[in-house]
Amino acid sequence: MSAVHFEKAMADLERIVDKLEKGDLPLNESLALFEKGVKLARSLREELAKAEKKVEILLKDEQGGLRREPFEPGEADDEAGSGDEGPSKP
Repeated sequence: MSAVHFEKAMADLERIVDKLEKGDLPLNESLALFEKGVKLARSLREELAKAEKKVEILLKDEQGGLRREPFEPGEADDEAGSGDEGPSKP
């Protein structure tokens, strides 16, 4: 799922939640929306888990252990374009 698809799925899920929270839908329509929302939520959760695994791989140190680093918005953009670091070797 690309970032665009992820964002669209998230927006779709938010719209479904809004409609369900209003409570003015017939039961069968509410159930159909609920089912669609559950499927979207599962799909989004899977994509987030995949992204988390990728981040863990990228943060592994030379010994294979994870190192924790605080996330600072904008840092990745600054470092990604520097080109100073080559790929890490196992």
